[in-house]
Amino acid sequence: MTLALTADTPEQSFRLELTPQSVLDIGSAVFHGVELAPGTAIPSDGDPRIDRALPGFLFSCGPDHIRHPETVEGAADGRRYPLHGSLSSHEARDVVTEEDARAAICEGRVPVALANGGRAELFRRWRADRTTGHIALDDRVTNTGEGAWPAFAMYHMNIGTGLFDGDTRLSGAMLPGGSLPWRFDEGDVRIFCVPAAETAEHGWAEVAIGPIAALGGRSLSVRFRVDTLPFLQVWRNQSPGCAVMGIEPVSHRLAPRAELIAAGEAPALSPGASVGYGLSFEVR
Repeated sequence: MTLALTADTPEQSFRLELTPQSVLDIGSAVFHGVELAPGTAIPSDGDPRIDRALPGFLFSCGPDHIRHPETVEGAADGRRYPLHGSLSSHEARDVVTEEDARAAICEGRVPVALANGGRAELFRRWRADRTTGHIALDDRVTNTGEGAWPAFAMYHMNIGTGLFDGDTRLSGAMLPGGSLPWRFDEGDVRIFCVPAAETAEHGWAEVAIGPIAALGGRSLSVRFRVDTLPFLQVWRNQSPGCAVMGIEPVSHRLAPRAELIAAGEAPALSPGASVGYGLSFEVR
Protein backbone atom coordinates (compact mmCIF):
# COMPACT_ATOMS: atom_id res chain seq x y z
CA MET A 1 0.00 0.00 0.00
CA THR A 2 1.17 3.53 -0.76
CA LEU A 3 -0.14 6.99 0.06
CA ALA A 4 0.42 9.83 -2.38
CA LEU A 5 1.24 13.48 -1.84
CA THR A 6 0.50 15.23 -5.13
CA ALA A 7 0.29 18.50 -7.03
CA ASP A 8 -0.61 18.92 -10.67
CA THR A 9 -0.50 22.47 -11.96
CA PRO A 10 1.64 24.11 -14.66
CA GLU A 11 3.81 25.63 -11.91
CA GLN A 12 4.03 22.64 -9.52
CA SER A 13 3.88 19.00 -10.52
CA PHE A 14 4.91 16.22 -8.18
CA ARG A 15 3.78 12.84 -6.93
CA LEU A 16 5.42 11.32 -3.86
CA GLU A 17 4.45 7.80 -2.82
CA LEU A 18 4.75 7.22 0.93
CA THR A 19 5.20 3.69 2.29
CA PRO A 20 3.16 3.03 5.47
CA GLN A 21 4.64 -0.48 5.63
CA SER A 22 8.08 1.08 6.19
CA VAL A 23 8.14 4.25 8.28
CA LEU A 24 6.21 6.44 5.79
CA ASP A 25 9.43 6.79 3.81
CA ILE A 26 9.24 7.89 0.15
CA GLY A 27 9.29 5.34 -2.64
CA SER A 28 8.60 6.86 -6.05
CA ALA A 29 9.21 10.61 -6.42
CA VAL A 30 8.04 12.08 -9.72
CA PHE A 31 8.59 15.79 -10.42
CA HIS A 32 7.36 17.34 -13.68
CA GLY A 33 6.94 13.85 -15.09
CA VAL A 34 10.47 12.71 -14.18
CA GLU A 35 11.21 9.94 -11.67
CA LEU A 36 14.06 10.95 -9.34
CA ALA A 37 14.29 7.71 -7.33
CA PRO A 38 17.05 5.34 -8.54
CA GLY A 39 14.88 2.22 -8.78
CA THR A 40 16.89 -0.90 -9.54
CA ALA A 41 20.15 1.00 -10.20
CA ILE A 42 21.32 0.38 -6.65
CA PRO A 43 23.84 -1.88 -4.86
CA SER A 44 22.90 -4.60 -2.39
CA ASP A 45 24.48 -4.98 1.04
CA GLY A 46 22.66 -8.25 1.63
CA ASP A 47 20.03 -6.86 4.02
CA PRO A 48 16.50 -7.36 2.59
CA ARG A 49 15.12 -4.39 4.56
CA ILE A 50 17.57 -2.03 2.92
CA ASP A 51 17.32 -3.69 -0.47
CA ARG A 52 13.62 -2.81 -0.39
CA ALA A 53 14.28 0.76 0.78
CA LEU A 54 17.20 1.87 -1.40
CA PRO A 55 15.25 1.95 -4.69
CA GLY A 56 13.07 4.70 -3.21
CA PHE A 57 13.74 8.41 -2.97
CA LEU A 58 14.07 8.68 0.83
CA PHE A 59 14.65 6.19 3.59
CA SER A 60 15.45 6.78 7.23
CA CYS A 61 18.31 5.42 9.36
CA GLY A 62 18.25 5.14 13.13
CA PRO A 63 17.12 5.67 15.77
CA ASP A 64 19.66 3.46 17.53
CA HIS A 65 22.32 3.23 14.82
CA ILE A 66 23.38 4.52 11.40
CA ARG A 67 25.78 3.28 8.74
CA HIS A 68 27.14 -0.28 8.72
CA PRO A 69 26.58 -2.94 11.42
CA GLU A 70 28.50 -2.67 14.70
CA THR A 71 28.34 -4.73 17.88
CA VAL A 72 25.70 -3.83 20.47
CA GLU A 73 27.43 -2.48 23.55
CA GLY A 74 27.66 -5.06 26.35
CA ALA A 75 25.85 -7.80 24.40
CA ALA A 76 27.31 -11.15 25.50
CA ASP A 77 25.92 -12.91 22.44
CA GLY A 78 27.75 -10.65 19.97
CA ARG A 79 24.50 -9.15 18.72
CA ARG A 80 24.99 -6.35 16.18
CA TYR A 81 23.04 -3.28 15.20
CA PRO A 82 21.64 -3.94 11.72
CA LEU A 83 22.65 -2.04 8.62
CA HIS A 84 21.46 1.57 9.03
CA GLY A 85 19.78 0.83 12.38
CA SER A 86 16.49 -0.69 13.44
CA LEU A 87 13.97 1.78 12.02
CA SER A 88 13.58 0.59 8.43
CA SER A 89 10.70 -1.83 7.71
CA HIS A 90 8.68 -0.88 10.82
CA GLU A 91 5.03 -0.21 9.99
CA ALA A 92 3.40 3.17 10.53
CA ARG A 93 0.24 3.22 12.65
CA ASP A 94 -2.60 5.67 13.17
CA VAL A 95 -1.86 7.21 9.77
CA VAL A 96 -3.92 10.32 9.04
CA THR A 97 -4.05 12.27 5.78
CA GLU A 98 -5.53 15.69 5.11
CA GLU A 99 -5.60 17.64 1.88
CA ASP A 100 -7.08 20.70 0.27
CA ALA A 101 -6.21 22.89 -2.70
CA ARG A 102 -3.14 24.33 -0.97
CA ALA A 103 -1.47 21.38 0.78
CA ALA A 104 -1.42 17.64 1.42
CA ILE A 105 -0.48 16.38 4.89
CA CYS A 106 0.26 12.88 6.14
CA GLU A 107 1.25 11.90 9.65
CA GLY A 108 1.60 8.74 11.68
CA ARG A 109 3.50 7.05 14.48
CA VAL A 110 5.98 4.20 14.20
CA PRO A 111 6.76 2.02 17.25
CA VAL A 112 10.28 0.62 16.91
CA ALA A 113 11.96 -2.37 18.56
CA LEU A 114 15.67 -1.56 18.94
CA ALA A 115 18.56 -3.97 18.49
CA ASN A 116 19.78 -3.28 22.03
CA GLY A 117 16.46 -4.35 23.55
CA GLY A 118 15.13 -0.82 23.97
CA ARG A 119 12.06 0.71 22.42
CA ALA A 120 11.31 3.96 20.62
CA GLU A 121 8.49 5.67 18.82
CA LEU A 122 8.77 7.93 15.81
CA PHE A 123 6.10 10.53 15.19
CA ARG A 124 6.32 11.65 11.57
CA ARG A 125 4.57 14.47 9.72
CA TRP A 126 4.83 15.24 6.01
CA ARG A 127 3.47 18.45 4.49
CA ALA A 128 3.54 19.09 0.72
CA ASP A 129 2.64 22.62 -0.36
CA ARG A 130 0.82 22.43 -3.69
CA THR A 131 1.35 26.15 -4.35
CA THR A 132 5.10 26.45 -3.77
CA GLY A 133 6.22 22.83 -4.27
CA HIS A 134 7.88 22.91 -0.83
CA ILE A 135 7.84 19.50 0.90
CA ALA A 136 8.64 19.36 4.62
CA LEU A 137 9.30 16.50 7.02
CA ASP A 138 9.07 16.86 10.80
CA ASP A 139 10.14 13.90 12.93
CA ARG A 140 10.21 13.32 16.67
CA VAL A 141 11.81 10.22 18.20
CA THR A 142 10.90 9.33 21.80
CA ASN A 143 12.59 6.78 24.03
CA THR A 144 9.63 4.64 25.13
CA GLY A 145 11.76 1.97 26.81
CA GLU A 146 13.17 1.59 30.30
CA GLY A 147 16.84 2.32 29.59
CA ALA A 148 18.80 5.16 28.03
CA TRP A 149 20.47 4.87 24.62
CA PRO A 150 22.19 7.30 22.21
CA ALA A 151 20.00 8.46 19.35
CA PHE A 152 21.34 8.53 15.80
CA ALA A 153 19.65 9.65 12.58
CA MET A 154 20.42 9.80 8.88
CA TYR A 155 18.12 10.58 5.97
CA HIS A 156 19.11 9.01 2.64
CA MET A 157 17.72 10.97 -0.31
CA ASN A 158 18.64 8.77 -3.26
CA ILE A 159 18.63 10.12 -6.81
CA GLY A 160 19.23 8.23 -10.03
CA THR A 161 22.42 9.66 -11.54
CA GLY A 162 21.32 8.70 -15.04
CA LEU A 163 19.54 12.08 -14.94
CA PHE A 164 22.84 13.98 -14.54
CA ASP A 165 25.22 15.32 -17.16
CA GLY A 166 28.51 17.23 -17.19
CA ASP A 167 26.81 20.46 -16.10
CA THR A 168 25.23 18.93 -12.98
CA ARG A 169 26.91 19.96 -9.73
CA LEU A 170 26.48 19.80 -5.99
CA SER A 171 26.24 23.26 -4.42
CA GLY A 172 26.24 24.25 -0.76
CA ALA A 173 28.11 26.49 1.65
CA MET A 174 29.40 23.44 3.55
CA LEU A 175 31.19 22.06 0.46
CA PRO A 176 34.82 22.87 -0.42
CA GLY A 177 34.67 25.97 -2.58
CA GLY A 178 30.88 25.88 -2.34
CA SER A 179 30.45 23.49 -5.29
CA LEU A 180 31.59 20.11 -6.59
CA PRO A 181 31.03 18.10 -9.79
CA TRP A 182 28.37 15.46 -9.15
CA ARG A 183 30.96 12.80 -9.98
CA PHE A 184 33.41 14.05 -7.37
CA ASP A 185 36.76 12.26 -6.95
CA GLU A 186 37.97 9.27 -8.93
CA GLY A 187 36.51 5.76 -9.02
CA ASP A 188 33.04 4.29 -9.08
CA VAL A 189 32.17 4.56 -5.36
CA ARG A 190 32.92 7.57 -3.18
CA ILE A 191 31.62 9.04 0.08
CA PHE A 192 32.35 12.11 2.18
CA CYS A 193 30.89 13.70 5.30
CA VAL A 194 31.32 17.39 6.15
CA PRO A 195 30.16 19.68 8.97
CA ALA A 196 27.14 21.74 7.96
CA ALA A 197 26.27 23.66 11.13
CA GLU A 198 29.03 26.26 10.85
CA THR A 199 27.83 27.51 7.46
CA ALA A 200 24.09 27.23 8.15
CA GLU A 201 21.74 30.21 8.17
CA HIS A 202 19.06 30.61 10.82
CA GLY A 203 19.62 27.02 11.99
CA TRP A 204 19.17 25.39 8.57
CA ALA A 205 21.70 24.21 5.98
CA GLU A 206 21.00 23.91 2.26
CA VAL A 207 22.50 21.80 -0.52
CA ALA A 208 21.38 21.51 -4.14
CA ILE A 209 22.03 19.19 -7.06
CA GLY A 210 21.55 20.57 -10.55
CA PRO A 211 20.89 21.73 -13.13
CA ILE A 212 19.07 18.58 -14.23
CA ALA A 213 18.28 18.79 -17.94
CA ALA A 214 15.40 16.31 -17.74
CA LEU A 215 13.72 18.69 -15.27
CA GLY A 216 14.05 21.63 -17.63
CA GLY A 217 17.27 22.80 -15.99
CA ARG A 218 15.79 22.80 -12.50
CA SER A 219 17.66 21.66 -9.38
CA LEU A 220 16.71 19.61 -6.34
CA SER A 221 17.24 21.74 -3.24
CA VAL A 222 17.44 20.12 0.22
CA ARG A 223 17.38 21.96 3.57
CA PHE A 224 17.86 20.44 7.03
CA ARG A 225 17.98 21.42 10.70
CA VAL A 226 21.55 21.55 11.95
CA ASP A 227 20.84 21.45 15.69
CA THR A 228 20.22 17.70 15.41
CA LEU A 229 21.53 17.02 11.86
CA PRO A 230 24.81 18.97 11.92
CA PHE A 231 26.56 17.01 9.14
CA LEU A 232 26.00 16.33 5.46
CA GLN A 233 27.07 12.99 4.01
CA VAL A 234 27.14 12.48 0.24
CA TRP A 235 27.57 9.10 -1.41
CA ARG A 236 27.63 8.04 -5.01
CA ASN A 237 27.87 4.62 -6.65
CA GLN A 238 28.56 4.19 -10.35
CA SER A 239 29.83 0.61 -10.15
CA PRO A 240 28.45 -1.81 -12.78
CA GLY A 241 24.64 -1.87 -12.61
CA CYS A 242 24.50 1.10 -10.21
CA ALA A 243 23.68 4.76 -10.86
CA VAL A 244 22.80 6.50 -7.60
CA MET A 245 23.73 9.47 -5.45
CA GLY A 246 22.66 9.89 -1.83
CA ILE A 247 22.27 13.33 -0.25
CA GLU A 248 22.26 12.46 3.44
CA PRO A 249 21.71 14.88 6.34
CA VAL A 250 23.10 13.05 9.38
CA SER A 251 23.43 13.45 13.13
CA HIS A 252 27.07 12.35 13.47
CA ARG A 253 30.38 12.55 11.67
CA LEU A 254 31.74 9.56 9.80
CA ALA A 255 33.42 7.64 12.62
CA PRO A 256 32.99 4.34 14.51
CA ARG A 257 30.12 4.26 16.97
CA ALA A 258 32.35 3.58 19.98
CA GLU A 259 34.54 6.57 19.10
CA LEU A 260 31.53 8.90 18.90
CA ILE A 261 30.19 7.71 22.26
CA ALA A 262 33.60 7.93 23.97
CA ALA A 263 34.07 11.49 22.66
CA GLY A 264 30.73 12.56 24.15
CA GLU A 265 29.25 13.17 20.70
CA ALA A 266 26.38 10.70 21.20
CA PRO A 267 24.76 11.51 24.56
CA ALA A 268 22.20 9.09 25.93
CA LEU A 269 18.49 9.74 25.39
CA SER A 270 16.73 9.08 28.70
CA PRO A 271 13.44 7.15 29.01
CA GLY A 272 10.59 9.50 28.08
CA ALA A 273 12.88 12.02 26.40
CA SER A 274 12.54 13.03 22.76
CA VAL A 275 14.68 14.44 19.96
CA GLY A 276 13.39 16.21 16.86
CA TYR A 277 14.66 16.30 13.27
CA GLY A 278 13.55 18.30 10.26
CA LEU A 279 14.26 18.60 6.56
CA SER A 280 12.60 19.93 3.46
CA PHE A 281 13.11 19.78 -0.28
CA GLU A 282 11.76 21.11 -3.54
CA VAL A 283 12.53 21.13 -7.25
CA ARG A 284 12.99 24.64 -8.56
